[in-house]
Formats: sequence, C-alpha cells, structure tokens
Amino acid sequence: MSAVRRETGSVSAVRRETGSAIDALRGGVDLGGTKIQAAVVARDGEVKGEARAPTPRDGGPDGVTQAIADTVREAAEAAGARLDTLEGVGVGSPGAVDEEAGTVAEARNLPDWEEEYPLAARLAELLGVPVALGNDVQVATQAEFELGSGRPYHSLIGVFWGTGVGGGIVLDDEPWLGRGASGEIGHTVVKIGGRRCGCGRLGCLEAYAGRASMEAKARRMVEEGHKTELFEIMAKRGRERLTSGVWDRALRRDDPLATHLIGQAVEALGAGIASAVNLLDVEAAIVGGGLGTRLGEPYVERIRQAMKPHLFKDGDPPAVELAALGDLGGAIGASLLAASRA
Repeated sequence: MSAVRRETGSVSAVRRETGSAIDALRGGVDLGGTKIQAAVVARDGEVKGEARAPTPRDGGPDGVTQAIADTVREAAEAAGARLDTLEGVGVGSPGAVDEEAGTVAEARNLPDWEEEYPLAARLAELLGVPVALGNDVQVATQAEFELGSGRPYHSLIGVFWGTGVGGGIVLDDEPWLGRGASGEIGHTVVKIGGRRCGCGRLGCLEAYAGRASMEAKARRMVEEGHKTELFEIMAKRGRERLTSGVWDRALRRDDPLATHLIGQAVEALGAGIASAVNLLDVEAAIVGGGLGTRLGEPYVERIRQAMKPHLFKDGDPPAVELAALGDLGGAIGASLLAASRA
C-alpha cells in the first residue's frame, strides 16, 4: 500500500523512554467478560510477571474489583516486586469508562454492572497505588500502535474479536476517543433488521461475530436438531462457556456448526471493518482479541478477503495485520495508562 510508514521509535515510544527510572514497573489489567489478565511491565514494555483469573460470574462490581486486586498481587509476586513499588496500575475495562472520574458503567459482559461504579478509587484502596482507567480495546489498540503490529503506521483501527467485538482508533499518531464511545465497531450494523445483539439492537457486527452471541446461536441451533461437537469439547476441557480454544478445536475437527458460525463471523467482520475503513481511510487494521489471536493469520487472511467486496478504495486496500502482542496486549496497553499518570 502507499501509506507513509513511521520510523522505528514513534513520538510516544520515545516519550516512554525519557523517564529517570528506566526499570520502573507498572501494573496493567485487561478486564474481560471471561478472564482477568494482569501483568507487571517495565518501562520498555517488557513483561516481568503475569497472572490470569476467571472473571467472577456473580458478586457484582465489588466481587470483580476484589478479583482484579488478587490477580494484580499474583502478577507482582511473579515479577518479584512489592505492590508498593509499582508506579501505578492501569485497567482496561469494558463498558462506559469515564477516565477522569475513574468510573465504569454499563459493562454488560460483567456481572450486574449497569450502574456507575468508582472502580479506580476502590481498586486503589485495595492495592495502595494509583489506578488509572481506560477503555479495554482502546488501550489494547494503543499497545499495538506503540509496541506491536501498528508501529509502522500513523493511523489504524484495532479490532478485537472475542467475547464481543471491540474497536480502537488511532488517527495522526493520536488515539481518537470521540465523546467517550468511539471505536464501537461491534455495534456497527452489518445487516438491517438482522440478528439481535446483546445490546438489544438488531444486525450489529457483534451479533454475528461476538463469541457470546455465537454461543447463544449455537445453543439455539442444537435445540433445533443441528449436530456439533462444540459442547462436548467444552465439557471435556472443563469449561463453562465456548472459549476461543473450544472454537479452535471444533474448527480443526471440521465441525459443521462451528465452521458455519465462524464463516458468518468472518463475513460480518469483513463488512464491518471495510465500512470503518471507507469512513476513516486508515492505513491499517489490526486484528486481535481472544478469537483473533487464537485463530491467527489464516483467519486474518480470510478477513482480508471478506473485506474486498466492500472496500470503496479496492485498488489500494489497507494493511490488515494480526496483533503482535497476543493475549497480553490489553494488559500491556493498560500499563501505559499508569505510565501516563506517573
């Protein structure tokens, strides 16, 4: 493509290395609908310790906050660091995140989390260090922009394919936050009057590609008599949900239902990402998230192909890259929030 590529060492990357304590450590947390991923990260982006725990399915925001604190402690222990030596902890959270107020609301993939909740203040009390919040997918996008597959580009969208489908935007080397709800690519409409999404609306990209929506559709199809090994694999793996690993194993067995639903997801992702590119004309799309990372480059290539019929500028398509930071991208990105407050 004809995009002007950034030189190695972006403005933001250089800024990260200008502090006096080059070996300073920060915590980062990727809060998701199925897991809490915590990492302790050095100033240069190197992960020194990590820990993972399932996201509680009950207990509301208080229960989730306690689980976050416990997971951060485990990550600090793995790094050989005391909590009070961390410069701070950043949390990438789903839902409506008010970074200045330190609150999260409408986090519908988390238990009983509709009302505004002071996550930053409560977590700071438990950890004894400053806590900064950001949108989970935007911070993961920023991590890819600064440290991962997005480093060569000045503008990009991050598309994180997992429990839901989230997005983040970087324009002219800066994150685009809009009025606080930018990047919601999962709730762009890919089919008028289509399948009902978890948000209550019809035809959203997430209704076809979000793992939670695909599981709900799979269960309905099984009730209608369709055959699949998805739920047998889930039970054998000791899982309560159709995780990315379960979908991957079913696809490797050529399971017809899994193949059908993932095929629909790929087509929806192609239409949704292409439409975002048509609007913003960014240089690249970075595909990550639980499913994106697990299924890897072969499915990124399928998404590239699915985008082609929908691209207005089809003679000069954007780069479509697999996220380089994998499952830790969200936690690494969240640690950059702590860096910005340090």
